[in-house]
Amino acid sequence: MPCEDLHAALADHAARRAHPVAPPHPCACPVRVLADRPDGTVVRHGHLVVKAHAPDAGPALHARLTAAASPGLAGIVLRPLAGAPVELSGRLLTCWPYGTPVDPAAPGAAPWEETAALLARLHQAPPSVLGQTPPPARGPEKAERALARLRNSPLRGAARNAVLAAGAAASVPRARTGRAVCHGDLHLGQLVRDPEPGRGWVLIDVDDMGLGDPLWDLARPAAWFACGLMVPEDWVRFLTAYRQAGGTAAGPPGEEWRQLDGPARALTAQIAAQALVRAEQAARPLDEDESAFVDACARMAPLPHGPALDAAT
Repeated sequence: MPCEDLHAALADHAARRAHPVAPPHPCACPVRVLADRPDGTVVRHGHLVVKAHAPDAGPALHARLTAAASPGLAGIVLRPLAGAPVELSGRLLTCWPYGTPVDPAAPGAAPWEETAALLARLHQAPPSVLGQTPPPARGPEKAERALARLRNSPLRGAARNAVLAAGAAASVPRARTGRAVCHGDLHLGQLVRDPEPGRGWVLIDVDDMGLGDPLWDLARPAAWFACGLMVPEDWVRFLTAYRQAGGTAAGPPGEEWRQLDGPARALTAQIAAQALVRAEQAARPLDEDESAFVDACARMAPLPHGPALDAAT
């Protein structure tokens, strides 16, 4: 389905859910496309949003939605609106209350302590919230996919080689396992203020949630800090709040990099790979933050000079 048609279909579905009795004419509710990516398109209509999930969301999405609606994750993950997902052109549509996101223009006000506390609570949630056949958290899978997309892209040159070499050198097994409930794709865009009165920040986007190694949820902030995009004070605030809320994945103070080094390197390579592919597709240069991750990859692992890599350059 062309993106314009998908946006229109989502807006229509959102309007019907927002005004189930008699939609006003004209409707004064704000309507906006909040996200439009291959793995999810989100449209807001007033007080709710509709998301078209990735075509490969599969049965695991139902387990993740059930978990998000369960009492075990109340106050941790945004609760979806009642009602089974609707299918549209092979994609499942879900409805959620609209929550105010983190302001990207105010990085100094980023809720690092709240984010860390939510992660700690999520990691302590009973695995049973994900059902009898819990899906895996998809953090490692997303890293591998990002590097595969870069490897198969038409891009060539030193930046590509540095990112692929850094990803290959990251000391992380290809399939990490664990028994903690993990978000799977943590970043500040995954937080909103719960619209329920008296509640605070909650996590959104459960598409990658599942059982896994909680280190992967800490790896992106660790990568930001290592690349100079998160100031040391915020990193300390984040780790301290995580530990104080009962989180154990980072180990004791002063020992965190024994645990986080490998996953942080993998996330750095993942973010850099995504940046290179997006920039190539849009025919634009890397922005400052994207360049920081690519430069970090060049520092992380010396480039080998074997015939296979030279032939791909």
